[in-house]
Amino acid sequence: MSDLETQLATLKAEATKAIATSDTLERLEELRVSYLGKKGQLSQILGGMGKLDPAERPRIGAVANEVKTTIETELAQKRQALQQAQIQAQLEAETLDVTMPGVYRPQGVMHPLNSTIDRLIDIFVGLGYTVADGPEIETDYYNFEALNTPADHPARDMQDTFYLPDGNLLRTQTSSVQIHYMEENDPPIRIVAPGRCYRRDTVDATHSAVFHQIELLAVDEGLTFTDLKGTVKEFVRQMFGDVPIRFRASYFPFTEPSAEVDVMWKGRWLEIMGCGMVDPNVFKAVGYDPEVYTGFALGLGVERFAMVLHQIDDIRRCYSSDLRFLKQFA
Repeated sequence: MSDLETQLATLKAEATKAIATSDTLERLEELRVSYLGKKGQLSQILGGMGKLDPAERPRIGAVANEVKTTIETELAQKRQALQQAQIQAQLEAETLDVTMPGVYRPQGVMHPLNSTIDRLIDIFVGLGYTVADGPEIETDYYNFEALNTPADHPARDMQDTFYLPDGNLLRTQTSSVQIHYMEENDPPIRIVAPGRCYRRDTVDATHSAVFHQIELLAVDEGLTFTDLKGTVKEFVRQMFGDVPIRFRASYFPFTEPSAEVDVMWKGRWLEIMGCGMVDPNVFKAVGYDPEVYTGFALGLGVERFAMVLHQIDDIRRCYSSDLRFLKQFA
């Protein structure tokens, strides 16, 4: 046996043993490069074939091919075994015992106020309105003056609110959102403004110092009270069905003419919102020409709608976080 044959036999034995004892795919790749790479041990051994007698070269070449094939086969088999072991280990680590009792996590439900807000907004969005919002901490200007309610206006007594040390206040209505929006956008405008409001009020079964409002505003050329009535009637139809509806003359500083809207609900008239045509002074405050544009607005209290729709007897239940009460809305 020639020296090359001896080296090839030794290489085959060492490679077979090393491959068999390798325990990672990374180590297996290192062995492949070491034995079969361009600068590997097999290439180094075959580099000496040039010194052989031409008659011996075919035989040594056949032995070298057999060694190479053996090493490649061993590598492939070991790679497959390691990959299968890796997959099995991963399966065992990630396997769930389906016979064990699960951890019960009760599904939450939407608060009746939130679900009512969503229902109201869906109707108005369906009528072509866009949702707008604004800050809950307002300046006196946006909360009162820009809405045609100067400092000496008696209507402020009905909306006395919570004032902050810097002179700002917690907004008493989401009408302030309308002023912000009109200052930043040109007509035509159609927005719905939901949000939390604050007023210094005595808390009882139907009143709260914190409550939620939704207000609507439409501004365009040629809008009339007829457009307002049509919008209100369609809203009432989608919310309550085909029920009798009436408009009662009323007063709001920021609309003229103004009205309260009642619906016949369970045999009695129920007041649901206030509305009216936007006062020209409000348009002047935001830079709109009242000789060109007209508009209408309406506002409603979310709590009143929630209490009517869900037959809630006390507004304070909406804020108590009592699970016995909230679970009823699952």
